[in-house]
Amino acid sequence: MTETPDHAVPRMDEITFLADVAHLAATARTWEDLMGTVIDRARAAARADVCSLYLTDRDGSGLTLAATNGLDQEAVGVARLEMGQGITGLAAQAQVTIVSPDVHEDERFAWIRGVDQDRFTSFCSVPLVWEEQVVGVLNVQTAEHRDFRPADIGFLEALAGLLAGLVEKSRLHAEAEAQLEQLRAIDEARANLVAVVTHALRTPLAVVRAYVELLGSAARAGGSTDAAGWEGEALAQVDRLDETVDNILESLRVMPDAPTELVPIDLSAEVTVVVREVQPMLRGRELHMAFRDEPLVALASTEMLHRLLGYLLENAAKYAPAGGAISIFGWRDGDGAYVAVTDDGPGIPEAWRERIFEPFVRLDDSPRGAGIGLFAARRLARSMDGELTVEPREPYGSQFVLRLKFVGAAR
Repeated sequence: MTETPDHAVPRMDEITFLADVAHLAATARTWEDLMGTVIDRARAAARADVCSLYLTDRDGSGLTLAATNGLDQEAVGVARLEMGQGITGLAAQAQVTIVSPDVHEDERFAWIRGVDQDRFTSFCSVPLVWEEQVVGVLNVQTAEHRDFRPADIGFLEALAGLLAGLVEKSRLHAEAEAQLEQLRAIDEARANLVAVVTHALRTPLAVVRAYVELLGSAARAGGSTDAAGWEGEALAQVDRLDETVDNILESLRVMPDAPTELVPIDLSAEVTVVVREVQPMLRGRELHMAFRDEPLVALASTEMLHRLLGYLLENAAKYAPAGGAISIFGWRDGDGAYVAVTDDGPGIPEAWRERIFEPFVRLDDSPRGAGIGLFAARRLARSMDGELTVEPREPYGSQFVLRLKFVGAAR
């Protein structure tokens, strides 16, 4: 009987591991748990010092480190290669497995800043391909020189095939969840509209009807000294209706839509542009601007950012007293770029600091707006993968803080 060479077939522990991965895919609670477990166990099964998974960007332009065992965990989500860059990028681009016995002598290898790769020697990069599209790359590295045998490569390619299906399944699930959440948000926003339209439109209409009837009665009776006052009240209610319609249309504009394209934008420069545009609204108030970091560059949409800042400045102008101050600050903290708009108005009670971001909610019954601006501002912030919050300002007033993702340079 002829013995089969050890390198010709996968070892039993590798076959068992592949079966375990398929089982884990059906039982793991989250994508992160699944990938963490698979990469940890794949490193052991492959007898490697490093096992890493890079995932392809949705636009196909590059790959980002998604999980690793053996490299610095801080590189996850940060380390990135362009398609075709380095052995990893070349494996993805050509959709072929690439082996490098010694990366220190291989010009194709890309040294990524901040990733501790110097201590490793041999390298094997296997593309994850699903329906002829590359969705990621599986890398293994060893500290000592290693010749990857056909059985080693066969095992890694079988694992990559499993992972490709899991990656695509996870992405489709995430997209479905996001679309479902958008539909829920749309339904909620529309329900809010239906709830307020009856009150917001019918009440002033009833008042207009009453004054028109009084004017008609006065005309039939030969005139009335009160007619001019009734006419003024009726016109005021018409103006109120006009403003309400504008606000309802504005609320529709900030309902969820297609994903927003975000680009690097200098926040300090855009704030200056918006302040210039709304200058007439700020008359009678002192304006202060101070950016600790310039340029302060973040991922944003110029059009959405302008609208959001306009809402915040309009709100500050409404509540800052005549002769009061409005201040705009900008700074960077870690991976966040921040812009704060403050006023020295009456402030917002703690119980209202979340409610004011709901549609058609106002602190008082004053005619200053219809409660759309802050709702729209927060929706715009979240559409740019950011957040908008409000904080108290000592000794009085409010501070609205916009957080966006900081990036290193403007496009």
